Amino acid sequence: MSAKHIHYFFIYTFCILIFPCLSYSQESPPSKKKIEILNAGALRSEQNFANGAKRLIGDVRLKHETVLMFCDSAYLYNDNSLDAFGHVHIQQNDSINLYGDFLKYNGNTKKAVLTKNVTVTKTDMTLTTLELIYDVTTSVGSYNTPAKIVNKDNVLTSDQGYFFAKSSDLTFKNNVVLTNPQFVINCDTMRYNTTSKITYFKGPTTIKSKDNLIYCEDGWYDTFNDLSRFSKHSYILTKEQKMLGDSLYYDRKKGIGKAKRNVQIIDTAQQIVISGDLALHYEFNDLSVITGHALLTQVAEKDSLGNDTLYIHADTLKAWGETAAKIASTGGNLKYTKRAEKSKTDTTEEDDDQRLFAYNHVKFFKRNLQGKCDSLIYTTIDSTMKLFGKPVLWSDENQLTSDSVKVISGNKSLKTMELFGTGFMVSQEDSLRYNQVRGKYMKGFFADNKLYKVNVEGNSQTIYYAKEKDAITAVNRADCSDMRIMLKDEQLDRIIFLTKPEATLYPLDKIDVKELKLKDFIWRGNERPLQFNDIFTW
Repeated sequence: MSAKHIHYFFIYTFCILIFPCLSYSQESPPSKKKIEILNAGALRSEQNFANGAKRLIGDVRLKHETVLMFCDSAYLYNDNSLDAFGHVHIQQNDSINLYGDFLKYNGNTKKAVLTKNVTVTKTDMTLTTLELIYDVTTSVGSYNTPAKIVNKDNVLTSDQGYFFAKSSDLTFKNNVVLTNPQFVINCDTMRYNTTSKITYFKGPTTIKSKDNLIYCEDGWYDTFNDLSRFSKHSYILTKEQKMLGDSLYYDRKKGIGKAKRNVQIIDTAQQIVISGDLALHYEFNDLSVITGHALLTQVAEKDSLGNDTLYIHADTLKAWGETAAKIASTGGNLKYTKRAEKSKTDTTEEDDDQRLFAYNHVKFFKRNLQGKCDSLIYTTIDSTMKLFGKPVLWSDENQLTSDSVKVISGNKSLKTMELFGTGFMVSQEDSLRYNQVRGKYMKGFFADNKLYKVNVEGNSQTIYYAKEKDAITAVNRADCSDMRIMLKDEQLDRIIFLTKPEATLYPLDKIDVKELKLKDFIWRGNERPLQFNDIFTW
């Protein structure tokens, strides 16, 4: 064999021998990195203890990959694990520090178990508990003993929890309590992020402050920005009211609350419920706005006539006062804080009147009184309800209309009613005939919620049908400066002419049909809500 052939033979033989070795080396898993000893005051080999474990005493410092461990003394075992005692300190990547009295650490699984006087610190968060399990690989710690977490103004306690050092998330379970100078949260399960300062909660949760109590079963609270959202059977409870909704939002700094879908605001003291699709409450202005099927319901004890619940519906309900539920009605006597909104349609009231505004498609229903208008204002200072924009009232058989109407109530009963600018009172005899009273100003008086007297002032006119045995026999037409209408069972009983009357009694066949209706007469009976549900129909 030539020298050249011998050279190639050795190269070929070398490749056959070396490449299998390289292939095997690449496929084999790397060996576990051993725990390193960085420092110890003394080192002893304990032949009779755990197969020659090393005992380290005094200022012990150990390292395992990215983790540094400090303690007073330790046993380092041959299986790449250790037990550490006294002033134990674990540090990982300069971001998280764990302390305790005793440590068991396994370098192969990278799991650490700290016990007794355990403390964890990360940035401005401190956790203390009795026992903690920490996974070095995932930077996840957990505990099943009562623990306390302090993060600036927030102090949290729970019986079980997890913290995720990489994401700054903490999860807590069982008897979770978060205490803040402004509120206290109690819940079953909570997740808190120490960086964003946002708290998430699941299960039955209460948030108590000096002003209110919030309940929900799902939601979050931004403790830094004072923003929150609550859902699942959520409600806000104050001394005066309870607000419910499918979703509740609250900005504590701006004092703005929002409720969406199936909204209810309940005042149990006044037996008032306001419902709608959306509610906004501006705490600092004592203003609440309710829209979307907005409805106010006030339940009262039945009087001698069986009158009870009042219903008011409008496109929008707006209330000035401490709470949105502090809204009065024709049967209420509520007190608000001294804030009000000046009405463009009524500028005669004082600035400190407290009011409820209902506007656009306003209708209300009560057994003894129904009404309709474009806008309605209720002022609590004098228990007055005012109707504007083609207002109409129905009291038993009587329809009352004018440019504007004011109804005064007290002690949950009607007192007086005033009609301003071309007032009309009409009652129907049959499909063609109507009793009518017209005047510049009318004032009606109620007794036991029944209209029994109406004073008419200025250019008074009347058309009144005379009867004998329930049969119409004649029609009386009269003009008078002032007159008084007396009613019996809310039906026209008699008319008293007070100043310069001019009256004529006509047989039915002796009067022109055109004369049977006064100027501006209109019958609006088809608009009357005959039952509660009719207030939603336009």
